[in-house]
Amino acid sequence: MVPAALLFLLALVRPAAAFAPPAVTLRTTSSSSSSSLQAVWSDSKAVKEYQEFLDSGEQEITLKEDCPSVIIVSPNEADLEFDELNPLAQALMRMGSGDDIILSPYQPLPETLGEGEYATSEYPIYLTLPPQEIEPFLDNVDEVYENRQTDFCFFTGGFQYGNIEETLQSRGYCRDTMTQVVISGMEFGAEGIKDLSVSLGPDSVGEDKIAGECAACGKWNGAIAKRLERNEVRCSTDFYRDWRRKMWERNCLDAVMNLVGSVREEPTTLADVANYYEEEVSDILWQITGTLRGWKAITLLFGFEERIFGFAERQSSQQCTIIDEWYPYIWGNKVFTNSPKYLEYLHYAKTEMGLLQTVDLPPMKEESELKNNMRQGNLRADGVV
Repeated sequence: MVPAALLFLLALVRPAAAFAPPAVTLRTTSSSSSSSLQAVWSDSKAVKEYQEFLDSGEQEITLKEDCPSVIIVSPNEADLEFDELNPLAQALMRMGSGDDIILSPYQPLPETLGEGEYATSEYPIYLTLPPQEIEPFLDNVDEVYENRQTDFCFFTGGFQYGNIEETLQSRGYCRDTMTQVVISGMEFGAEGIKDLSVSLGPDSVGEDKIAGECAACGKWNGAIAKRLERNEVRCSTDFYRDWRRKMWERNCLDAVMNLVGSVREEPTTLADVANYYEEEVSDILWQITGTLRGWKAITLLFGFEERIFGFAERQSSQQCTIIDEWYPYIWGNKVFTNSPKYLEYLHYAKTEMGLLQTVDLPPMKEESELKNNMRQGNLRADGVV
């Protein structure tokens, strides 16, 4: 029998991850700078979801099989030829078994899909609508769609889908059973479907460390994962809590890497940013992780910096860019703009680089000195600035 005194001591050294995220978090301003203690009030809904996950006691994820599915496209795509549909809708159809159907958001859902022994009345509904159209769709669903909410599958990640968590949360669509997919680990182009994930070598137990892979959670996570993996695209299946960490990690990559690269005088790729502006990116990322823990009750998975930089280093052809229309879904989340250094870069991009001209940025608390301190141009391999 363990003495009571020993139990007390064990409680004192119990890992922080075993407790619900605190309202007061230790914010680190950079990986090399000193830390300061700052009070940040957490998102109460996120804390509640985290507690419900702990209370559920679930240890394994139930994986459904891939099956005939409905793929929802924008109303203006409804009458287009197949090769004119959005890339994700085309990819999902090509990766399926030939029994999926394409619908616009306001066409009626079929009672069953498939034929014979493969006929089913329960099937996933893949929403390939861009973020700008998700909100009006959810606010105007008819009764047939309303009764099938648990079969909705939402996509996020990259410049095609961004981060729609707040849009879904405000309408009750973010929960353990709702299917969500980080889809930015694949691309569909002239050469077909391509897996973008990269291996960073073995970890401490000899398993591959993977960066940039697709990830799925919720009711139909197994169906979409098997569809992707059947076409040689990596896709992890996770509980919602861990999936959120991967989603936010991807959003950090999209927002921070592109922002830091876009304020250079010369065209800059993601690989350039990873190789030559690591310190600037790390400073911003560590500010953001403190805000994530406080506002969203979430911490990024261990090794997130290595994965972000490792993935970016292999994207030598992807130019850093900022697109005004996508600001709310990639750069504009308050989790990011609450970082003083990140906000400083946003203002520099607008005032000095002529970007974000249609966007009203939050005001800066202090005058920016970024223009005087930032490297001008790209630091090349030969040491020339």
